[in-house]
Amino acid sequence: MTGAGAADRSARSLGDTEIKRLHRHWRQQTSGRLALLLDSVQTPFNVGAIVRLAAAERAEHLYLAGASPTPEHAKSRKTSLGTQRYLPWSTYEASEDALAAARSDGFFLLGLELAEGSLPLHDVALPADVCVVIGHEDRGLSPATLRHCDAVAFIPQLGRVGSLNVAHAAAIAVYEIRRREWTSSG
Repeated sequence: MTGAGAADRSARSLGDTEIKRLHRHWRQQTSGRLALLLDSVQTPFNVGAIVRLAAAERAEHLYLAGASPTPEHAKSRKTSLGTQRYLPWSTYEASEDALAAARSDGFFLLGLELAEGSLPLHDVALPADVCVVIGHEDRGLSPATLRHCDAVAFIPQLGRVGSLNVAHAAAIAVYEIRRREWTSSG
């Protein structure tokens, strides 16, 4: 490969100090608050992947509702690789209680769902403090949870597959929220 897309043959992986500086640079450009709410996300491996994502992108809190296993579940811990220690979390039997707690903590509730009336994620107007609400792997968000969200978004897809893995969808939504802040402040 040649041209602008070619990898520099002298490129090397960053060392520990360089990685810390790089992350510090991006933290300094980030002031918005982020949280995630898992409404009966039942697969511990998905919970672990979301925990690792939340810790990597400096989420403030993880709200777990319904049948969602905790970050301390053995299979969640296996996927999160110990990052649960960087993420405060709380559990709620009912999704309405988790939604009320997130709202009380000052978060805008953004449901992520293929639902009637939902907008493409990139078109949803978002404030600085967002809690991404994610539902069950197969059933998605319940009608009651959808009614409590301030906005509902979907991730446009081009292929023949109708939906994404819940942890992958969470990663795309979290990155889009952070990217907006970085590009609007630059």
